Amino acid sequence: MVTKGMILAACAALAAGAGPARAQLAAGSRFPALAGFNLPGAALPDTAGRVVMVDFWASWCAPCKESFPAYGRLQERLGGKGFVIIAVSVDDDPAAYAAFVARLKPAFATVDDRTHALVESVQVPTMPTCYLVDRRGVVRFVHAGFRGAETERQLASEIESLLAEGKGPP
Repeated sequence: MVTKGMILAACAALAAGAGPARAQLAAGSRFPALAGFNLPGAALPDTAGRVVMVDFWASWCAPCKESFPAYGRLQERLGGKGFVIIAVSVDDDPAAYAAFVARLKPAFATVDDRTHALVESVQVPTMPTCYLVDRRGVVRFVHAGFRGAETERQLASEIESLLAEGKGPP
């Protein structure tokens, strides 16, 4: 039920220049082209015709540290079938990003969104959050958080289903 107070608050926010809130990127949306953002770090892998997992993480995030070995196993197992992972750090400090990557040595591309341009464009709700993107660039699944083996199994199943939709590696 919308109240008069809610309407007045919305009008006040608009008058103050707040504008409407942007929605989080959801399943069915096109994922933005990563090349359009300044993302220092590893070279972006070719994603054309591939199933892509874009993972947003931070060095201070405990579940992010836990997720990287699981993501490495997924990349190793499914990379030859047309799957690629791009992990996007939201750390403000380049040294924190570099130390995290040096310590965990991920088997997939990691880039740094220290300007937060991409994370703001996507409206990432929490760390970690990953987006599974099909071969056409459409978000098919969104996972906020990481819950160990349960998340790894669910991701593997979803990735395999997306890979099966295509005709093998590009």
